[in-house]
Amino acid sequence: MADWRQMLDAGSALASALPGFQPRPEQLAMADAVAEALETRGRLVVEAGTGTGKTFAYLIPALYSGVKVIVSTGTRNLQDQLFHRDLPLVGRALGRPVRIALLKGRANYLCRHRLMLELASPDLPGFERSRQRALGRIAKWAESTVAGDISELESVPDNDLVWQAATSTRDNCLGQDCPEFRQCHVVRARREAQAADLVIVNHHLLLADMALREEGFGELLPGAQAVILDEAHQFPDVAAQFFGTRLGSRAVLGLARDAQLELTRAGLYDSAARQSLEQFEQLVAQLQRVLSGLGERIDWPRMPDAALEGAADLATALEAFAARFDEPALEVAAVRQCGRRAAEASVRLREILGADEAKGLQWAEASARSFTLEFTPFEVAERLRTQVDARPCAWIYTSATLAVGTQFEHYTRRVGAEDARTLQISSPFDYATQARLYLPKGMPDPSDRDHTRAVVEAALPLLQAAGGRAFMLFTSHRALGEAARLLRESMTEGDQFPLLVQGDMPRDTLLRRFRELGNAVLLGTSSFWEGVDVRGPALSIVVIDKLPFASPEDPLLKARLEGLKRAGRNGFSEHQIPQAVLALKQGVGRLIRDPTDFGVVMIADPRLRTRGYGRSFLASLPPMTRVETADEAVAFLRHHLGTLVPLDIP
Repeated sequence: MADWRQMLDAGSALASALPGFQPRPEQLAMADAVAEALETRGRLVVEAGTGTGKTFAYLIPALYSGVKVIVSTGTRNLQDQLFHRDLPLVGRALGRPVRIALLKGRANYLCRHRLMLELASPDLPGFERSRQRALGRIAKWAESTVAGDISELESVPDNDLVWQAATSTRDNCLGQDCPEFRQCHVVRARREAQAADLVIVNHHLLLADMALREEGFGELLPGAQAVILDEAHQFPDVAAQFFGTRLGSRAVLGLARDAQLELTRAGLYDSAARQSLEQFEQLVAQLQRVLSGLGERIDWPRMPDAALEGAADLATALEAFAARFDEPALEVAAVRQCGRRAAEASVRLREILGADEAKGLQWAEASARSFTLEFTPFEVAERLRTQVDARPCAWIYTSATLAVGTQFEHYTRRVGAEDARTLQISSPFDYATQARLYLPKGMPDPSDRDHTRAVVEAALPLLQAAGGRAFMLFTSHRALGEAARLLRESMTEGDQFPLLVQGDMPRDTLLRRFRELGNAVLLGTSSFWEGVDVRGPALSIVVIDKLPFASPEDPLLKARLEGLKRAGRNGFSEHQIPQAVLALKQGVGRLIRDPTDFGVVMIADPRLRTRGYGRSFLASLPPMTRVETADEAVAFLRHHLGTLVPLDIP
């Protein structure tokens, strides 16, 4: 037995270090496939059902392979879990040090240069000053931090807008011209990543490295022999966004503020410069007025002529600014950088305005205070295929939801990996015993105005029987808000479970409260359908209101459907149904997270019974035992919850 296979055995050091570890044939089967792909530099797409232990199934062979590996994740939570928990545990079990590195995006690292500029320019005319106390805390922390990871400073949340003044972007980074380059935290993190045996990144960073868009820094991929994409189901949509083109009002106004700051410091902020920057602001304000009130998403055919003309005028103004300040003769690097940013913004804007309608979708997004103009390509598979083919290393894609039924074509076609080996590994959990699937009869059509009321009425007996302990997952914020109101109105004094509603507090806070309370009902939309792990009886019910078809107004969906239509293919059957199947599998997967878990999944969409495509959804779900009535679901919950719920609850 190879050394790495011994690590997944019952008597291994990993088993000793990991409480509750048990050898699983499913985990070993996946590890074997990963090891083969690493050895042959092959391509592997593997769906590993919940409970397989896929993280260790790829980490163990990867660390034993002796090759440099990049692990890319879809979420920061998984990045942190791998770096702070899983990899240190494996390293201790191996009995030898493993050089690992965690690499995040620029916005996660302190930029000393931009912080110094902000602190040194309190009286800059027209420059908004805010959150002085937070800036003081950041400045004090900057004196001692080594990594510069902004998550270290808990007293200033990483989503606080003040960080925009103390972090850099690809646009405003000065690269090697920066006076703080030698102490740059991004450079340091990159160097550590280049020296590591295993590097943890996210999908955005991986795509940036693939596209060579991080100028001034070394690449990761040329030194890697393997790339493992965890949460790989998210990768196609991330790629579609990444390979698109966008320019927003905030980017232009941010450029204007930075340019004013740098020009003032350099003594170059004369009347002509002031006029140029004021012109940016005026053109942005005019565009904002034209776009406001047209809806959140605006299809290009609905774009008013005034908006197109205004965007063209803005591109011209950016070009004029760039021509003046993107000059090699300028001694101040920061000013030259502002000129280059203006030139790049103008190029992006011209690309959007002049985009080829045969290759993608132009659209705009507007709120009361900001807007973006965007171009989204119809297809990114060919570009991904080209990037992968250019790098002869192993490519491994894994997630709990990649296949529709037993077929992987939908996924492999989207990522340009049609030649990859595919492997579907079922969950080791006993779903037939642990879970029940309840499809209430007589539900109105999802488009019916009374559908949400019917969902709440059908779910309430289950909630009462379990004393709460439920996720209620919705496909829209409107339905979520209505359900929250209806639940509050229908609850009686005997209903002791607290309600937690998305939007009332931050997502992480809601999840922490749900776990602490142990009997809550949490109402959420898309962000709670995946990446949420609640074990034990605190989560005994998952209610899903509708099949999760993407909104027809979603620009990524529109672009994909238009591309398929132009290719003579059926967008509904080839894209919308498979995507909804994968999303439903994610939602259902919230329930059973452990061999001792149990519960009921209720899906309140009659189309599972009445439409032909309903069979595709049901065939893709875990093999749960079907129950036909609420009484059966209630009996199952009461049997398993026992004394946790008072028996006098109706």
